[in-house]
Amino acid sequence: MFTRRSPRPAADDAPVPLARRRWRGMALFWLRYAVLRAVLVMVGSVAIYGFVNPPMTWTMVGVARQQALAPREWVPLAEIAPVMRRAVVAAEDANFCSHWGFDMVEIRKVVASGSSRGASTITQQTAKNAFLWQRRSWPRKAAETLLTPQIEALWSKARILEVYLNVAEFGPGIFGVHAAAAAHFGTTPDRLTPVQAARLAAVLPSPRTRTTAAPSARSRAILDGAETIARDGRAACFDHPPRG
Repeated sequence: MFTRRSPRPAADDAPVPLARRRWRGMALFWLRYAVLRAVLVMVGSVAIYGFVNPPMTWTMVGVARQQALAPREWVPLAEIAPVMRRAVVAAEDANFCSHWGFDMVEIRKVVASGSSRGASTITQQTAKNAFLWQRRSWPRKAAETLLTPQIEALWSKARILEVYLNVAEFGPGIFGVHAAAAAHFGTTPDRLTPVQAARLAAVLPSPRTRTTAAPSARSRAILDGAETIARDGRAACFDHPPRG
């Protein structure tokens, strides 16, 4: 009489060796630890920069290795001409006061049009300029996406714009509105005229290839846009910053 043998378990049903289970458990533990630590470092850095002015950025360090940086000083938002504040917002992020870090209206427009242009907000650019590096990559974009809502949660809109204006590049080796006003127009940020402000804002997408030497269609559009957001209230969140 034959005894029926139980079928052998499939390879997928075979028990995982104890050593392998331990290795997986340790790997998962350290992955969670690394992610949690990175998030805590991000939150801590964002919280500190909410009231401490960033002394240098990774972009500045990289550029300084190739050329001398123009002398720069930190300028409080209240000491930057209102026309400069409005020009930058009109140029880079007209809905700055109404979104939470990501402008979903602009993102939908870009997706619907199939355009390759970006829909990056001033908050996203501040995250990139103050904390990260310039070269495009998925890790940088992921870090930027994590930092952006933290910045919106911990900083005021006025603080976001102040940091952006003080770390943005306005020309080769020219960082911040203080250096930009001096290098391009021989003046100070509080004395910038509407035309000068519009020309400075016009170079921001490509500060190493664009110039402020002459008016352009873009600078004229920015000038009109700055006046528009002043009239319709879209400058309300930064138009009257507190004086430090």
